[in-house]
Order: sequence, then C-alpha cells, then structure tokens
Amino acid sequence: MEEVFKPHVTVATIVANEGRYLVVEEWVRGEKVINQPAGHLDPDESLMDAARRETLEETAYDVTIDDLIGIYQWKSASGKQFLRFAFAGHITGHHADRELDEGVIGALWLTREELRQRMHQIRSPMVLRNIDDFEAGVSLGLDAVTNLNLGTSS
Repeated sequence: MEEVFKPHVTVATIVANEGRYLVVEEWVRGEKVINQPAGHLDPDESLMDAARRETLEETAYDVTIDDLIGIYQWKSASGKQFLRFAFAGHITGHHADRELDEGVIGALWLTREELRQRMHQIRSPMVLRNIDDFEAGVSLGLDAVTNLNLGTSS
C-alpha cells in the first residue's frame, strides 16, 4: 500500500515595528537558528489561533493577526515537506516573565539587513521570503482563511 503524503502544516507570524522584525532565536538539532515565531498547527485549532499561540509561546508577546501574507510550500534537505501559512500581525501585549517554549533562546528584533547578515542562521528560505513578501505588500487577506469546523474565519 502506498504511503499517504502528509506535509507538516505550520504557521508563522511576521511582526514589524519601526523597521525591525520579531524573530526567534532557538536551538534546532544542536544548531542556533533564527525563525519567525512559527510552529505546527495543533488538532482542532484554527490557523490564526495557531499563529497567535505560537507567537505567545515563543516570544511572550500577544499579537492580533491582521493579514494572510501567503502560503508557502517547501521541501527541506532532509526530505520533510512543509506547508506554511504566513500571517502579519501587531503586538497587543507582553508577558515579560513568561517562560518560553523549550529550545527557544529568546526573541530578537532585527532589521531585514541584520537578518541577511545572519543568513547562515536562518532556519529556512521561507523566513526571508515571508519578510520580502510582507515588505512588497503581498496580501491574500484574512477572508482567504475559513475554518469550516468552527464556522469562523479565525
């Protein structure tokens, strides 16, 4: 019997503030990498709820989701395939004493140029592509996201 294809469904949040982007520095397989606040969709969770949750868990910031920037498909060198929903959002709160997810070193605010200078640490090509699309004004709009099980778009 043929194996069923199951890509990893992930979300990411692009948060910009005065020319800087909220990113996460974390340990992945023994390497220090930089990523947007991002992670896997949990069962029975909407995409936007997942983006808000991952941002809070990895950075201690609350966000409001403003836009769907794009949907990205990527195959890693290991052969794993990912389907990423990248959202834009803005900060609505901060929990400075909150413990961050395991493996997360901390949140950073870096410019696009600072990220480019640390290209060797960027977790995947989706990171800079998400930011480039955001800066170019790419938008699918939140109306493109509907969760039929919950009957809402969030």
